[in-house]
Amino acid sequence: MRVLILDNDPGVADLLKQLLLSLRSRVRVDGFTALREAVEAWQRAPYQLVLADWHLAHADGVRWLESIRRENHTTAVVVLSSRCDRASVLSARALGIRGFISKPFQVQRVMAYLADLIPPTEDEAQIRPDDASFLTYLAGLSAAELDLPLVNHVRDQLLRYLQGEQPDLRALAEGWQQDPALCARLITVANSSAYRTGGRPCLSLLEAMQRLGAQTSLNLAFGMALRRFTEQASPLLQSIIQEQLEAIERLSDHATSLARHCRLDPAPLQTAALLHRMGELYVLYLAQVWENSRGTLDDHLVPQAIGQFSRPFAVRLKAHWRLPLPLRELIGAVYGLPPTPVHQEQVVMRLAAAELYGEDSARLERLKRLAGLI
Repeated sequence: MRVLILDNDPGVADLLKQLLLSLRSRVRVDGFTALREAVEAWQRAPYQLVLADWHLAHADGVRWLESIRRENHTTAVVVLSSRCDRASVLSARALGIRGFISKPFQVQRVMAYLADLIPPTEDEAQIRPDDASFLTYLAGLSAAELDLPLVNHVRDQLLRYLQGEQPDLRALAEGWQQDPALCARLITVANSSAYRTGGRPCLSLLEAMQRLGAQTSLNLAFGMALRRFTEQASPLLQSIIQEQLEAIERLSDHATSLARHCRLDPAPLQTAALLHRMGELYVLYLAQVWENSRGTLDDHLVPQAIGQFSRPFAVRLKAHWRLPLPLRELIGAVYGLPPTPVHQEQVVMRLAAAELYGEDSARLERLKRLAGLI
């Protein structure tokens, strides 16, 4: 079954996609934020279900929905709308709309509605990669396929929120600040055209959540929590994953401490530290998926894959997530400073990494001078 989602909010589109995939793993879901892209996709091949933002379904959008009905009487069309008054419902009914999903929506209700709308197939098993080699599989991944799941404790925390009251933004940010995937996702959406109305970009998790609001932040996080992956990693993978997370935490703590000592805002440096090993984490995530579908990898293969793919994956992830340039510069400073003029924050980030990695004393002294510490 093919499903088309059209919503100008990329966070809503992604959440709906993850809800659908969590219910029916064999469904193909294409999400769009512009009417033109959705129309072009429909022209290439019809879909069996269309979820469309009612705000985008006026004028040209109405004519498009009318054309869907002329060409195909079986496609189910569901409207996403903050307006579900009688007049809107009646006007939608004339277009053959199957139903409404009210915004802002409750995840449980939407999942129940979609489960009724899309019948299960005989085989709901996930599609497994069919490459003969793990390294070949990694090399063949497209940019659109790159993403990270949530770490386990954050996902478990989110699932508990489904049954209880929502905490405030600061409480959420405190609980989520050590999750690279969630941090990157919320910063990306907060800096998108749907939420950024001018001014400087968001560079920290709390800033992003303040711009998005609690409900949108939770919805985005719920969507990520539903990404399908297993927790059953081999002992080797578990040890390497733990090493990476501990290295991230050490750099985050040290960069935060140095930033405060230099009277800088520590939040952007903490974010950069959190994301600086995104490439390694993604390779490990894929290795975990591979092992659970194909069997345990040879011990030498995981370190080889990290060495070969972590850097290009990190570059592609930063572009795919559209991370703000100042944040990319801070992440890059973990590994080295560019020959061009740099900001004090970049120097402090480089110093934090150099001290942790035990670089030579002459380099450390130079960095401390540039940071204004001596």
